[in-house]
Amino acid sequence: MSNARPDSEDDERLRQLGYQPELARRMSGFSNFAISLSIICILAGGITSFQVGLNSAGGASLGLGWPLVGLFSLCVAATMAQVASAFPTAGGLYHWGSILGGRACGWYTAWFNLTGLITVLAAVNSGTFDFAVSALGWHLPEASAGWIRAGAIAALTLSHGLLNHFGIRLTTRLTDFSGWLILAVTTILAVALIVAAPHLEWSRLWTFTNFSGLPAEAPVFPRSSNLLWLFCLGFLLPAYTLTGFDASAHTAEETLQAAVNVPRGIVRSVWVSGLFGWALVVALLLALPDVAAGAAKGADVVPWVLRERLPAGLANVLLVGILLAQYLCGLAALTSASRMTFAFARDGGLPAARWLRQVQAGSQTPAVAVWTTAAFGVGLTLFVPYATIAAICAVLLYISYVLPVAAGFLAHGRSWQRMGPWHLGKWYRPLAALSVLGCLFLILIGVQPPNELAVKFIGGMLGVLTLFWFALERRRFTGPPQIGGASTRALR
Repeated sequence: MSNARPDSEDDERLRQLGYQPELARRMSGFSNFAISLSIICILAGGITSFQVGLNSAGGASLGLGWPLVGLFSLCVAATMAQVASAFPTAGGLYHWGSILGGRACGWYTAWFNLTGLITVLAAVNSGTFDFAVSALGWHLPEASAGWIRAGAIAALTLSHGLLNHFGIRLTTRLTDFSGWLILAVTTILAVALIVAAPHLEWSRLWTFTNFSGLPAEAPVFPRSSNLLWLFCLGFLLPAYTLTGFDASAHTAEETLQAAVNVPRGIVRSVWVSGLFGWALVVALLLALPDVAAGAAKGADVVPWVLRERLPAGLANVLLVGILLAQYLCGLAALTSASRMTFAFARDGGLPAARWLRQVQAGSQTPAVAVWTTAAFGVGLTLFVPYATIAAICAVLLYISYVLPVAAGFLAHGRSWQRMGPWHLGKWYRPLAALSVLGCLFLILIGVQPPNELAVKFIGGMLGVLTLFWFALERRRFTGPPQIGGASTRALR
C-alpha cells in the first residue's frame, strides 16, 4: 500500500498534466458533490422556471418530460465523469476538449462554457430577485423598478464575490450547508404539499394540455396547436435546471482524490437532483388547486400554490428556505465560473490573461477572476430578460458539453487510451453518441420563440469567435501544456 497522501498524489497527477499546484486543495468528496448540487439547485431553476414546464404541454411535461430529460442528463454526466477522472484539472471541459479534440475544439469549448457559466450566475441572481418580489409580495414603484432590480442583483453578486474572495474554506462550508438545505427544504415542501392537497389527481402526471399563450398578458410560450412540439419545449425546464454539474470538474484542483471524487460528484449531483427535482415538480403539480388557473399565473404560480395550500407560517418558512438556497446557488455559480476564468487565463486564452490568472497568496483563490466574472454576470442582467438568459444559459452549456464529449467519442481507444480510475468501459462510446445527439436537440429547442434573441446572441458569438480564431488565435493560442508541447503521457 502506498504511503503517499491523497493530496500529494493529486498534485503529482496535476504536474503530469503540465500544471503546478496553486489553489488550496481542501474540498472533500462531499464538498465536490455539494458544489454541483448547489449550482443545479432544484429550488432555483425548478421553481423559478416551473411555468416553462407547466405552460407547454401541461402536467405531462412535468410528470413525463422531467424524468426523460433527467435520464438524458445522467448520460451526459456519466460520459463527462469518465473524462474528468482522466484529466482532473480546473479547466474542466476546456482542457478535455483541447486534449481530445485539439486546440480549436478546446478554445471554442472554453468560450462557450465560460459564457454559459456567466449566464448561470446572471440567471440565478436575476431569478432570485424576481422570485423574492413575487414570494414576499413586494410592489416596486414603476418608475424605479428597473434601478431597484439592478441594484439588488448587483448587491447579491457583490456578496458572492466577497465570500469567494476570502477563500475556498468559507465557500466550501457554505456550499456543504447548501447541499443539505436543498435536500431538506425540497423534502419538507414536497411532503407538505402532498399532505395538504385535498385529493390527488395522479392522472395530471400524464395528461397533455395545451397551455401555450398563457398567461395572456405575457405568454410563457406563443400560442401553438402542435402539442408534441410544446411537450418538447417543456424539456427546457429540466434541461435548464439540471445544468452546472461541471462545477465539480472546475474545482478539481481544490478537491482531494480528485480522479475519483470529481466524477462521483458529477454523477451523484445529477441523479440526486433529478430524483428530488422530479418529486418537487410532481408535488407542485398535484397540489395546484386548478391546473389551468396555475398556468394563468405564469411566473407567480409557485408562491400562489404555497399560499393556497399551506399554513401561512409554514409557507413563509419554506419561502425563506427557498430564497436562501437560491442565494447559495449564486455563490456556487460564481465559484465555478471564476475557476473556469482562471483556468482559461492560465493558458493564455483570455485578454489580460496575466492579470486574470493571479492567485491571492493568503486565501489561495483567483481573486481577480472572481471579481471580473462577477462584473460580467451583473452586466448581462441589465440588457437581457430572465427567460432569455435561462435559455441562452442552457444552450451555451450544452454546446460546451457536447464538444468534448464528441471529441472523446472520436479519440476513445485511439489517441485516448489511458483512463482514470472511474470509467464506463464499453458503455462510454454508445452513451457519448446518445449524449451528442440529445445535446443537439436541446440546443434546437432552446432557441425557439420566445427565445429568438438566443439565436442572435449565440449566432453572433459564434461568428465573432470564428473571426478571431482564424485572424489571430489560431496562430497565437497554444492551449494547455500538453497541446502546447509538453508530454502526452496523460493520453496513453
